[in-house]
Amino acid sequence: MVGASLACALGSLPEAESQRIAVIESFAFQSGQQPSFDDRTVALAYISRQIFSALGLWPDIEALGVAPIHRIHISDRGHIGVSHLDRQSVQQDALGYVATSRVLGQALHARLQTLPNITLLCPATVKDAEFSYSSATLSIEHDGGIQTIRAGLVIAADGGDSLMRQQVGIKTLQHHYDQSALIANVRVDRAHGQTAYERFTSSGPMALLPMTDVDGGGQCFALVWTEQPAQIEKWRALSDEVFLAELQLRFGSRPGRFIQVGKRDVYPLKMLHAREHVRPRLAFIGNAAHTLHPVAGQGFNLGLRDVAVLAEVIVGAWRGQRDIGSMAVLRDYANGRRRDHVQTLAITDSLVRLFGSSLPPIQLARNLGLLALDMLPSMKKIVTRQAMGYVGRLPRLARGLPL
Repeated sequence: MVGASLACALGSLPEAESQRIAVIESFAFQSGQQPSFDDRTVALAYISRQIFSALGLWPDIEALGVAPIHRIHISDRGHIGVSHLDRQSVQQDALGYVATSRVLGQALHARLQTLPNITLLCPATVKDAEFSYSSATLSIEHDGGIQTIRAGLVIAADGGDSLMRQQVGIKTLQHHYDQSALIANVRVDRAHGQTAYERFTSSGPMALLPMTDVDGGGQCFALVWTEQPAQIEKWRALSDEVFLAELQLRFGSRPGRFIQVGKRDVYPLKMLHAREHVRPRLAFIGNAAHTLHPVAGQGFNLGLRDVAVLAEVIVGAWRGQRDIGSMAVLRDYANGRRRDHVQTLAITDSLVRLFGSSLPPIQLARNLGLLALDMLPSMKKIVTRQAMGYVGRLPRLARGLPL
């Protein structure tokens, strides 16, 4: 979705009429299907809405179905620490939004099909890549044969296990959390009121994100439950009835009584940061550049902010008749993203370590911190804006302005 977002950002511009953009995707696009109960969800920060709005995509995404987050309830299981974030403190319509991956994919795919200078090569796989001073050459497997593409710039958005990153030998900083995330959609017996819940437990954080319902009842949540891998596999294997009872015991009754659960998927968790985000003729965005623990819900949002900055850099180079694949241009992207990457990675990793500690002094400190956050409006506003994606200087798209 990050790569498709960048293609939409670039392909919609008048300057792109003289450019040719190829989108290489290893899986065939799926479109025309309505969201189902088991669709995976994505938490969109408010800034991500701004980016999609500037691209003209937000009305389509909203029409397909998103749920706004009006407030966030944060608690530490078994302790007194509780805090609340509310949209009213920052005077915005919402703190963020929740959408299914299918909704975002459907909107992006529909837009890509309307852009005449974009070629969709899918399913296709990159088999080899060569980079020279003047161009990049990719050999891809497509339609049963090998095809060669030469370009001025390759943008790798191929995920946390990026083959492109491995192929060019870029090293990474990694930390495995010894945790996995169980993802499922659950239904409760009362309306969620657009409230998201973040609950820290001794074994890992749990989150409930409000979702739109097919019947409009507003009683569905997207669940993210993190635990040690062996334990999370036990939760996945439970019957629905026993799973819901265990979830109720762990999460408590504040969201309501859990009455239904959809398909359960499990994903290992790690922090990854590429030591280089650009090389001549090559740039990395999204999970290919960084992966995060889902505790703060910033993974896709961080990648979308990559899109906003890189698109602005490329368009500026087009308009200035500069070489978009040169390091002189690509360093502007790398430098423009450094603060956000470091700060978001540090905050996310610190939250996991802080709330995962069982040491009494740390438990006391974090609970006092939650209580202080709830009582200090100025601190709460800073934390709320951080969660909404307001980090450092915002590029034009993140301010809702066209490129």
